[in-house]
Amino acid sequence: MDWLSNLIFTPGLANTVILYSFIIAAGVWLGKRKIFGISLGVTFVLFVGILVGHFTDYFSINKDVLDFAKELGLILFVYSIGLQVGPGFFSSFKKGGMILNALALGVILLNIATVISIYFLTDARMEDLVGVLSGAVTNTPGLGAAQQALEQLGKSSDIPSTAAGYAAAYPLGVVGIIISMIVIKKIFKISATKESKLIEEENEASVQKPMILSLMVENKMLDGKTLKQILDFLGRDFVISRIKKENGEVIIPQSTTIINKGDYMILVLSPSDEEAVEAFIGQRVEMDWDAIDAPVVSRRILITKPEYNGRSISSLKLHAGFQLNATRVNRAGMDLVAAPNLKLQMGDRITVVGKLEDINRLAGRMGNSMKRLNEPNMITIFVGILLGIILGSIPFQFPGMSTAMKLGLAGGPLIAAILIGRFGYKLKLITYTSTSSSLMLREIGICLFLASVGFSAGGSFVDTIVSGDGLWWVLWGFIITTLPLLIIGTIARLKFKLNYCTMMGLMSGSMTDPPALAYANKLANNDAPAVAYSTVYPLTMFMRVLTAQLLILIFCA
Repeated sequence: MDWLSNLIFTPGLANTVILYSFIIAAGVWLGKRKIFGISLGVTFVLFVGILVGHFTDYFSINKDVLDFAKELGLILFVYSIGLQVGPGFFSSFKKGGMILNALALGVILLNIATVISIYFLTDARMEDLVGVLSGAVTNTPGLGAAQQALEQLGKSSDIPSTAAGYAAAYPLGVVGIIISMIVIKKIFKISATKESKLIEEENEASVQKPMILSLMVENKMLDGKTLKQILDFLGRDFVISRIKKENGEVIIPQSTTIINKGDYMILVLSPSDEEAVEAFIGQRVEMDWDAIDAPVVSRRILITKPEYNGRSISSLKLHAGFQLNATRVNRAGMDLVAAPNLKLQMGDRITVVGKLEDINRLAGRMGNSMKRLNEPNMITIFVGILLGIILGSIPFQFPGMSTAMKLGLAGGPLIAAILIGRFGYKLKLITYTSTSSSLMLREIGICLFLASVGFSAGGSFVDTIVSGDGLWWVLWGFIITTLPLLIIGTIARLKFKLNYCTMMGLMSGSMTDPPALAYANKLANNDAPAVAYSTVYPLTMFMRVLTAQLLILIFCA
């Protein structure tokens, strides 16, 4: 059995792959086990890495290989996150998103204020406290950014200690977020059932989901007018899908189509426009348009050809070229009104109405092939990583700082991915990535990073926890987690009257913590926590990466 012993214990390529495979597989498996209904998820890879790294007398990984795997994993992880949040990053600041992002920013600032207070009130080192902070707020990219900043300052020897602080604070970080949610619920005597019911009522009145309405033209002033004249006069954003004339003929309307009193029409519009449109055109009628014997059908076409990425609906010339009418666009599960200026993206599903042969002709032009979407867009991924590394390497000099700041291998790819995810179509870059591909890229990245960080920290972890400041790290981490959440949660409820379901999403998102979000989703039984989480997640992720570096550069330079 010497060959097996050499394979496991003798340093080399095969040995390294075996160690990484074991650490990641065992960590992912253990992460799915629930303790008091809570699972730590993929983060358990870190703890398995620490355990294996503790036995450095038996196992070893070349430092260059360890560093490469760690940095590559971090880049893949943050880049996939950036592509995911990019399309909604800037729109998250609109309307109610401004309040949620401001509250999340308040949590971040209070986290930092707590860390700085501990730094000045104790003899703790900032190198360790930033690791504790990253664990307390369950933010792995922040840990990576802090370690990048330490390397930039020539303090590579402090990286294992930073990772140990992260590992010490992380478990109570996850638990502390959920405890904060429970405390807020008890303080304000909140009924989760009532809050969920309020959310459901708000969703029913939502203006974002298009509705379908059948009307009969009763307004005498519209008789003989063209469709364009009616749309211009009303000034509302809606689409007329089909019109049934008095003689029973069903037509696809164009801007020049003449409308007559007594015509029946089916419209797609926002609920906020329903009352005005109905009052202007005529009464609502119940009609089964599918039962009408007409050569007109409605179909969804999947956009899978790159040349349509970023094109507006009006530029497709559907009326002139195909005798079709677009009514809705489904993007990432959400229906949008097919307004003429709406920009299409790869993966959109556009609903068109017309003759079947014309629809098939358009489908052939636009792709309509799932196979195309399943093929990863490798050019965009690696162009974005290249640009992100260049961006992360640019030094920024700020007054009062002796060392120039760099976004590093965490911040650079993250910002590049956000910009490409939002504006990539303008450069003809295909940013669409299937959900499974995106998750695979992200999970591989985070597993490589956590396994590397855990293994490098394992050698000194036990001694640090037992004989060092480990127990203090656990206590400080719990304070850093809970105190800001309780303060901001109280403000959100008293000042802004936020629904509790939304508050739970805000608290989870401000800590970028999926286990806490899972708890919130289960309690709320609706998607309000997930909506709030996704609203604050992009800004929070960016600020966590940035502030972790700033704390190192300001206090450790």
